[in-house]
Amino acid sequence: MTTPAADLGEVVLDHGSGTQLSHELLSLIVETLGDVYIGEMEDSAMLPIATGQIAMTTDSFVVDPPFFGNGDIGKIAVCGTVNDLAVVGSKPLYLTLGMILETGLPIARLVQVLTSIRETAREAGVQIVCGDTKVVRKGEADQIYLNTAGVGVFERTPLRMRNVRPGDRVILSGPIGNHTVHLLSIREGLGFEQRVLSDCAPVNGMLDELFAAVDEGDVRSVRDVTRGGLAAVLHEYAGAVERTIRIDKEALPIQFETLMATDMLGIDPIHSANEGCVCLFVDPSAEQKVLDALRAHKHGTGAVAIGEVTEQDGALVLMRDAEGRDSVVEELLGAELPRLC
Repeated sequence: MTTPAADLGEVVLDHGSGTQLSHELLSLIVETLGDVYIGEMEDSAMLPIATGQIAMTTDSFVVDPPFFGNGDIGKIAVCGTVNDLAVVGSKPLYLTLGMILETGLPIARLVQVLTSIRETAREAGVQIVCGDTKVVRKGEADQIYLNTAGVGVFERTPLRMRNVRPGDRVILSGPIGNHTVHLLSIREGLGFEQRVLSDCAPVNGMLDELFAAVDEGDVRSVRDVTRGGLAAVLHEYAGAVERTIRIDKEALPIQFETLMATDMLGIDPIHSANEGCVCLFVDPSAEQKVLDALRAHKHGTGAVAIGEVTEQDGALVLMRDAEGRDSVVEELLGAELPRLC
């Protein structure tokens, strides 16, 4: 009979010692991950990849708080890595899972994270192939930190920033700022977290359906809108193609409560982190087709066109207001808010 997680106590230093307690913790991890874990306990995973080109990415997650209203650090870790693979046009297949656990973390909390990892990996269609666990003393980490690396294969032409051309339309798959507001509301006790949920989600299924619905080349490039927010993405592309990008302020998809919260906090949604929103650069002739395909998926119902890449030289990002006046969107010098992913 399996012991309930709530009765398993807390993480102790010996859980990272490589001894019996380590083996017991590993068994719990493998049991909880279930069918999404295919590791064979060798020192390296040996994986079949029948392709001439792969995509590979890695990321670390230190989100504060690690447990929030409609997700946790485990869900963010899978989504963050899967989405990085998906937006370059690859099919995500495999993830690694590295965990740094603080002494005193309730085992039940660890099981909660592992369960989120399992369920999100199932939705994304990826498998955990290997991992590592380290335990540190109290105060040397904030409950739990995660690192994931991911591998994807290309079944279509890779998507690159250099493919973007003047005239291309800029599309967002959904609202911006919700993830930031949700976490800040929990941190500061603002009371918005019930009405503003994190947008954390794996977007590879949505993008697969999009690519199946449009022609090759209709979508030039895609980027997930995470740290630095939409402004960081637009500045990156403007610099890469050396063209000015203009967006329409009135077209930006921002939930009313999110706008209220950001106004109160003195932050701008355009600089806010997201975990399930992507920015697409699209051939203007395919704009409506792309919007229709995105809106047909549960993670893209709020898709909207927000601007275009202009013929104007210079790596600028401009925002046009309702009166037709342009203002420069500055790139932040440093992080506006820490530990949102």
